[in-house]
Amino acid sequence: YMPSKYDITNYTKQKAEKLGVIVSKSKNPKKKIDVFDKKGNFLTSAGDSQYKDYPTYIKEKGIEYANKRRELYKLRHNKDRKIKNSAGYYADNLLW
Repeated sequence: YMPSKYDITNYTKQKAEKLGVIVSKSKNPKKKIDVFDKKGNFLTSAGDSQYKDYPTYIKEKGIEYANKRRELYKLRHNKDRKIKNSAGYYADNLLW
């Protein structure tokens, strides 16, 4: 398999710890991260590898731009990001 080219940021690692999940590079090349529970059971893949995320925007364009992108992301994904344990939920909570 071709693992994701995405490098997991400290931002995402810290968020994962708070949520009580484990993240690793996704085995699906179209996704950024795979999410596992504390026992190592696979939950979902999250984050489209074609798009940037909050920590990437901060690094590349600064906090103000990143905050605007985050606001737009949250509006765009308002339906799926609130469904607990869904891919959208983890993308929102770990990448944004």
